[in-house]
Amino acid sequence: MTKAIVGIIGGSGVYELPGLEDIREEWVATPWGDASDALHFGRIGTTEAVFLPRHGRGHKLSPSGINYRANIDALKRAGVTDIVSVSACGSFKPELYPGLFVLVDQFIDRTLSRQSSFFGNGCVAHVSMAHPVAPLLQQRIAAAAAAEKIAFVKDGTYICIEGPQFSSLAESLAYKANGCDVIGMTAMPEAKLAREAEISYATIAMVTDFDCWHPAHDNVDVASVIRVVEANAGNAAKLLARLLRDFPAEHEACPAGSDKALDNAILTAPPARDPVLVKKLEAILQRANPS
Repeated sequence: MTKAIVGIIGGSGVYELPGLEDIREEWVATPWGDASDALHFGRIGTTEAVFLPRHGRGHKLSPSGINYRANIDALKRAGVTDIVSVSACGSFKPELYPGLFVLVDQFIDRTLSRQSSFFGNGCVAHVSMAHPVAPLLQQRIAAAAAAEKIAFVKDGTYICIEGPQFSSLAESLAYKANGCDVIGMTAMPEAKLAREAEISYATIAMVTDFDCWHPAHDNVDVASVIRVVEANAGNAAKLLARLLRDFPAEHEACPAGSDKALDNAILTAPPARDPVLVKKLEAILQRANPS
């Protein structure tokens, strides 16, 4: 069995993890460049946790400017087995109101200019993304929310747009008509890279607004997003603290295949593999060595 180490990626307005004890900070070098910030190592209860503010402290990075590969690689090098992503999002359904947590289970990627894979020419791999969220991790988040009496909805589809602009009305109506539940700018390619790194991944999508489709509500803006995030910061902290306190000591094998995502995924024959790229993949291929 593998010891469970939980990575928490904080989104807009979530730049620290309250309750984290025995904290030490470390910049973890990666072959993909710099992560968003130093990793914050510590524990809550007996569970080891590693916190990373996605946008960096002070929110210096835009959704398109985040080095997602470096972030996931750094967490992999830190021994993280499970990632919980906290993300502000807009809602396409009246019942998914600002302040509610949505534990999504599906993603639609509408990003355009981001590096979405560790692999490429010289070492080609195709992993399954049919079920991108680790179900046991999602269930543990739901149990923690229920125990703390925090309002949440389980399952839903998160559409990730490039940004940094919010949607046009036509886009918002189209996403709503296509059955999306929430919208954000950061879950992709984060979830894809976590799967390639064989790390279980789940998202807590914090609803902050109704995008711009709802005729009875103002259009989304930064001020309204931050107001909801700040008002709900206590619930986010309680949920994460409860999740970590109750987390099992050993990593649970993922039914969605996160732990063995690279099995039979690498197509490039060993003699054709680029040694430079393979070296960069050192942390990602800790288990599935392609040699």
